[in-house]
Amino acid sequence: MHGPLTLHQVSPPPALPGVTTATLVSDNRPVLTVIHLPLTGDTYTAVAGGGARLNDRPLKVSAKTDLGAALVGTGQAKPGEDKHTFRRIGESVNAMLTDALVVRVSVPATMQLIHVAAGRMDVFWQFSDVRSGLVAGALLVSEAGGTVTDLAGEPWSTAGRDFLAAAPGLHTAAREVLSPIV
Repeated sequence: MHGPLTLHQVSPPPALPGVTTATLVSDNRPVLTVIHLPLTGDTYTAVAGGGARLNDRPLKVSAKTDLGAALVGTGQAKPGEDKHTFRRIGESVNAMLTDALVVRVSVPATMQLIHVAAGRMDVFWQFSDVRSGLVAGALLVSEAGGTVTDLAGEPWSTAGRDFLAAAPGLHTAAREVLSPIV
């Protein structure tokens, strides 16, 4: 690891015990993550170059290649974000409603990325400035064999403007649908 290390930790409020994450970031890229779901007792882990796991089982992204058969999703913008971000999210949902089988909009992003890493969901994208849910999930998806980039197709980092995580067979098609939305 080179450069400064940062620990990103996200804990749910006590009234909503959903997801707890801890992620080590080096040079704006996640290198180690632990995600714990208190309600199910499941723990997801990933180490850069070492794969992704659910408890003691390896994770693998979907093998789908047809966006028309894909379950895709995005998150909501955080309160107070600019109208441009809300517009992009709305346009992206409309675009995917035409091209994908099912479109989901929900939070937290970490949960959707867990589903992508486990092959239960196929594509996740985000335009919002919410990074906390992306950091842990990005490493989990990439280590489960997924492709994680920005919409220009460049490797995603915490400094990125937008985010796309997908099964490799769907990444290009999803990027083609989403990248014109500026």
